[in-house]
Amino acid sequence: MDSLTTAAARALASGDALGALNCVALRNDPPALALRGIAMAQLGDLGRAKALLRRAARGFGPREALARARCAVAEAEIALVSRDLGASAKALDAARDALERRGDHANAAHARCLEGRYLLLIGRLDAVERLLEGFDPDPLPPASRVGHELVVAGLAMRRLRIQAATAALARAERAARQAGIPALLAEVESLAGELDAPAARLIARGETRLLRLDDVETLLASKALVVDACRRVVRCAGQAISLETRPVLFALVHALAEAWPGDASRTALLKRAFRARRADESHRARLRVEIGRLRKALGAIARIDATKDGFALKPLGLREVCALAPPSDDAHADVLALLADGETWSSSALALALGASPRTVQRALEALTRDGKARAVGRGRGHRWMTPPAPGFPTTLLLPVAAPDG
Repeated sequence: MDSLTTAAARALASGDALGALNCVALRNDPPALALRGIAMAQLGDLGRAKALLRRAARGFGPREALARARCAVAEAEIALVSRDLGASAKALDAARDALERRGDHANAAHARCLEGRYLLLIGRLDAVERLLEGFDPDPLPPASRVGHELVVAGLAMRRLRIQAATAALARAERAARQAGIPALLAEVESLAGELDAPAARLIARGETRLLRLDDVETLLASKALVVDACRRVVRCAGQAISLETRPVLFALVHALAEAWPGDASRTALLKRAFRARRADESHRARLRVEIGRLRKALGAIARIDATKDGFALKPLGLREVCALAPPSDDAHADVLALLADGETWSSSALALALGASPRTVQRALEALTRDGKARAVGRGRGHRWMTPPAPGFPTTLLLPVAAPDG
């Protein structure tokens, strides 16, 4: 590279996008186009940035595979920020392999971090662990170490390992200060703020209070039987019984946990499980069938006794029973949890991240729009959904978690 492109690259590495543009704004050779694209991305003009990077990639010759791989990584990062999740996944693997083969370890590590962020968004936590396994970030420049530690912290928060998350965030903060890039430091501080935000509502013995992530970790490590509406799981003494694919059973057990140590009436259970305004004999018969299925599902940790008015949950052993619920009681809290990051999401990206059908997500977005909790921007292929981040609204427990990989 000549002196101007070298100066532009150094400016970008320090977070000075305007300084980089001053060096290469009037040039159209491929290296300058690539640097201009990265600068425009840092300034937030993602459409222009993507176009410049594609022009640069086309301009590099067949012997400049390393430069094309760098452009691919930069474009994948733009796709990730734009929540174009399908596009961001396709190019990263090949680009990372090309960078590692040619000795560009810093950019290969950056590609690894982007892949980790993508996998976190769609809930593939096992895949993130495999990606990070055995990787040593110490030889990397400070800015790359920040990205790595943010992925480590994000994974630890999703796994409810708060001590590990705190340690990773401390390392990320030190690296961000060493890099001297304000945007990186702001990203670290934003993620660290989630540790102190309310993460869930605890409902126990008729009382409700908010919990932070470390409180949730402590609760799940206790001997209590916890019915977790954030993950649709019943947890007790190290056992986790997932009812993610059995919404009626989960609605029943959550209502029973909220009513504990008393019983839940049949009328209340019918409303929660079947949304029945006026129960008839068919509803009552179905309730008996579903209670039988729930007894079978929970047989290792609890029994369900019939009472005069309804049913009561009885944990095996002298255990407390409590229910965890999202901090927001909105019916579409999982969609709001993703939108709360302040980025613009397409409905297809939301469906991919949540593992739901596009039509289900579209109905949720329409309902949130009617309630003024989400709004649409753009048209056609650029149609996106967003909402301003709600102060204190946490996302960690509501974000999707895929089933463990085999």
